[in-house]
Amino acid sequence: MPFSSREWQLVARPVGEPRSTDFAFVTTTVPDPGPGQVVVRNDFLSVDPYMRGRMNEGKSYIPQFELGETMTGTAVGTVVASQAPEVPVGATVTHFLGWREYALVDAAAVQLVDTALAPAEAYLGVLGTTGLTAWATLTEIAPVREGDVVFVSGAAGAVGSVAGQFARKLGASKVIGSAGGAEKAGRLVEQYGYDAALDYRAGDVAGQLAAAAPEGIDVYLDNVGGEHLDAALAAMNLNGRIGLVGAISAYNATELPPGPANLPLAIGKRITLRGMNVGDHLHLVPDYAKQAGGWLKDGSLVADQTVVDGIENTLDAFQSMMRGGNTGKMLVRLAHH
Repeated sequence: MPFSSREWQLVARPVGEPRSTDFAFVTTTVPDPGPGQVVVRNDFLSVDPYMRGRMNEGKSYIPQFELGETMTGTAVGTVVASQAPEVPVGATVTHFLGWREYALVDAAAVQLVDTALAPAEAYLGVLGTTGLTAWATLTEIAPVREGDVVFVSGAAGAVGSVAGQFARKLGASKVIGSAGGAEKAGRLVEQYGYDAALDYRAGDVAGQLAAAAPEGIDVYLDNVGGEHLDAALAAMNLNGRIGLVGAISAYNATELPPGPANLPLAIGKRITLRGMNVGDHLHLVPDYAKQAGGWLKDGSLVADQTVVDGIENTLDAFQSMMRGGNTGKMLVRLAHH
């Protein structure tokens, strides 16, 4: 029998910060699966910064959202109907048809997850692409070496909150994070193992970073761009490495912000700035999930999440995440009656 599904669609391209009028909350009917297909009842949806770029028109590394169509993103859920023997009813899977209650998906496009290793929702965060982003950045894009001083911006978010812990596991001698507000900055040190934390809302990021790392920094994982990238360039040591993961400070900007004034320093310091797209590193997933899952189990990796209840609140959860309202991974939990 077909399933009734409530879903979020983009109806207008946002200018600056998205408004509720740019979206429609609709009810659709999801048909029964055909051969090789499954229907998944979504249990958790992921909202992430990269989704803001997909709301704009134009080519990017991931296709834009089309107007009048249900948006997409990672989700984890339970198979409720199956025409694919390899993905039976009752299986827990991740897939890319989020922003909706029920999804008709090709069996080839779902990943079975092991809920004995970790709860299902962990596969949207620490064991999913956000955790992998942190790990691959610090091992392949801007590799951490024994004794390095590592700086992470957006350090209380989904990527940043685990990045500092990974940097330590990779041999960093000092790990510095930046977050918005004194409470979040305190949490970086108390919960996520950072040695020092900057509160960017207090201003003078460059001055705060110089005070926290008088010996300079060797690796910077950039989730924010803007003033943070400028501060990192000033503090970088010779042959420093910067992994460019995100630039959330500019995602709602209506025109391109000026480039980092300190960029010329990269010449004399021989700094590497390398862009990061987690899609290039998906081959690491099986080994990564095992390793990180083990660390979660033994307590040496702390992964937080902020959970908003109800599919009707998905847009609010997205907006809150863009404004820094989350600690760790921002998730939406769906209630099914």
